[in-house]
Amino acid sequence: MTTADTPAGKLHAGGWAKARRSPAIVIGALLAVLAIVAVAAATIGAAGIPFHRLMAAAGLSVGDPDLIARDRLVLWSIRLPRIVLASMVGALLAAAGAIMQGLFRNPLADPALVGVSSGGALAATSTIVIGDRLGWPLPFELLPIAAFVGALSATSALYSIATRESRTSAAIFLLGGLAIAALANAGIGLLVFVADDRQLRDITFWMLGSLGGATWPKTLAIAPFAAALIVAVPLIARGLDLLVLGEAEAFHMGVEVERLKRYAILLVSAITGAAVAVAGVIGFVGIVVPHLLRLMIGPGHRLLLPASVVLGAILMVGADTGARMLAAPAEVPIGILTAAIGAPFFLAILLRQRSVANL
Repeated sequence: MTTADTPAGKLHAGGWAKARRSPAIVIGALLAVLAIVAVAAATIGAAGIPFHRLMAAAGLSVGDPDLIARDRLVLWSIRLPRIVLASMVGALLAAAGAIMQGLFRNPLADPALVGVSSGGALAATSTIVIGDRLGWPLPFELLPIAAFVGALSATSALYSIATRESRTSAAIFLLGGLAIAALANAGIGLLVFVADDRQLRDITFWMLGSLGGATWPKTLAIAPFAAALIVAVPLIARGLDLLVLGEAEAFHMGVEVERLKRYAILLVSAITGAAVAVAGVIGFVGIVVPHLLRLMIGPGHRLLLPASVVLGAILMVGADTGARMLAAPAEVPIGILTAAIGAPFFLAILLRQRSVANL
């Protein structure tokens, strides 16, 4: 008999597993990592700010007044807006992926992969190109609304295609999502064809994804969507947990399934549209983050959803920092970097599912 087989060993192992999955410990550890990554991101860039000068720029120590003035301008006007925006975009995309996977009971669901992000990008770029040609004034606040409408349309169409008699087909879900993404990308291609040089640069931004245009107004524009996500997470977590058992079972256990679906689709569309509006199409965040967390803390949505919010922020801040470092002083579009990381991860998931299916 091994130590793990003894009552004391089992108690110790069970206590460790319970502590490891404690919401306070998990979320606290992730928030600590996010703080470390954010501080590191604030020091890195074309205008580097060493840690001791960063403290002075934040008013926590003293130093050369000229350097402090320069570092404070860089920190508050460039670095912090970008870090905050990256955190919110990563949180929105990761949570959208976790919600979609729970709603459709499909581990391959991701807003970018199944056309939701492409629908939002098509609506936003259409607003830019058509509105510019018609001479309409386009305040930035209109872009999240347009992207939300496009993302909602894509999500609703996908749900209608994949669901029949309260059953969602995984194969039809993926194929339908690919078809929707192809249609949206065809529309974006048409806009590329008719756009002028300035509009073409904007469309390229949507297609590749970038946080280079981060400003405080953009951050404030998507803050309400992030707040709505935080409020909604505890309200839908239990329903998503029970929905895994099947719609009929969830209904008999007190879940208003149709209302949950409507709320979840609306929430996914809103937060995906907001993220697309400020950062363009950034893929694979919604697949990588929930899967990593399921391996570490389990599938329960009460912890999975808030943990996805924080880990998504960590991943996006880290990826944006890497995008700024790889080709400095130029910047690699962050959508390219997340695709390079996420695509092999996605293939690994497919191979794992194939192995499980063959058992």
